[in-house]
Amino acid sequence: MIKYNGQSETGEIQSILMKSPAKAWFGQEYTNREWEKLNYPGKPNFEKALHEFNQLASIIENHVPDVHYLPDDDLTTLDSIYVHDPALITTSGAILCNMAKPARRDEPKVLGQYLEKLGLPILGEIEPPGTLEGGDVVWFDDQTVAVGVGYRTNREGVAQLRELTRGLVREIVEVPLPHWNGPEECLHLAALISPVDNDLLVVYSRIMAVPFRNLLIEKGFQLIDVPDHEYNNFASNVLALAPRRCVMIGGSPQTRAALEEAGAAVYEYPGKDITVKGGGGPTCLTRPLYRKDNS
Repeated sequence: MIKYNGQSETGEIQSILMKSPAKAWFGQEYTNREWEKLNYPGKPNFEKALHEFNQLASIIENHVPDVHYLPDDDLTTLDSIYVHDPALITTSGAILCNMAKPARRDEPKVLGQYLEKLGLPILGEIEPPGTLEGGDVVWFDDQTVAVGVGYRTNREGVAQLRELTRGLVREIVEVPLPHWNGPEECLHLAALISPVDNDLLVVYSRIMAVPFRNLLIEKGFQLIDVPDHEYNNFASNVLALAPRRCVMIGGSPQTRAALEEAGAAVYEYPGKDITVKGGGGPTCLTRPLYRKDNS
């Protein structure tokens, strides 16, 4: 039976799920047909994206003992490479999300079937009219979770999450998200905040609600603020492999330097096509299934 515990963003990852563009994008011809429909920031080059993914996967495999790769299927789109979004992992099993983006509606079902094959039970699922996407859910610790409320996750989805996690979670903090570039663009909470340790966060404050930012400071977090030009390079989307050991897209030297000054080890992968053009950073490209408790 596979171990599972996803009620952390910073505990050492022991088991993780990924999906290669070879299984989600198939090739350049399919990518050319689909990327605009999905509102990607740019047209990805399939071969470059595959090369970038393989470099990220190599970093992950060097640090995580149990790496699973989601197979291809007939129901999902290019977006299915971003395996973080369709499900949450709790200490009692997976919660399947209900995606607000119509093209992603089948992803939770497909992912849920794979998790069950691994032996990971399904605790429940978010039902319409509730919507909730994994990128809007950020754990501060195993009892405290922030949930972004915006175009991808609504308050009914949060209400259902409260019921499903009753007894597992002490506090759910609802975080209003800004309109930013409109409903067609994917703006998840994970685009604004990435925990790197129990007391260290990478954030993009400019579009963060003041009460929420103040709450982070009150909770004792040190904030590493990403500059504007590096936010556009997904510098605020950082995956913690373990406390103060993290992965980010290359090309954001100020954020990397600030992380290293705070004592973090930083690993980089090239992500122009798989991350910037596709619209998903290293957190989006991975779904940790089991993290060690680092409380």
